[in-house]
Amino acid sequence: MRAVWDAPGSSVEAVHQAVSRKRDVKETTVRTLLRRLEHKGYVRHAAEGRSYVYEAVEGARSLAARAVRQIVDRLCGGSVEELVTGMVEAKVLSEHELQRLQTFVLSRRHRRK
Repeated sequence: MRAVWDAPGSSVEAVHQAVSRKRDVKETTVRTLLRRLEHKGYVRHAAEGRSYVYEAVEGARSLAARAVRQIVDRLCGGSVEELVTGMVEAKVLSEHELQRLQTFVLSRRHRRK
């Protein structure tokens, strides 16, 4: 997904070049993965000549939020508090990240008043 977000309108070949910098993967594998991502609704394609070009259906933050919602629903019984508490206890979040989240939450609270 990162390759598609970074370069919207990428061909399979362009996505393969981007991905293969970090992973040893064949172009056919990238093609299959893009088809699966399209089937799941994460990307869409348009025909340009004999090639398909792909773009993300939604941004990274939006997709991440949707994925986290699925995790919360499936693993935490719908409780966001349980997820965040678990992340804090497991030290998934750094002190800096916790501080930034606190600042963000407080600013949102003030807006609602």
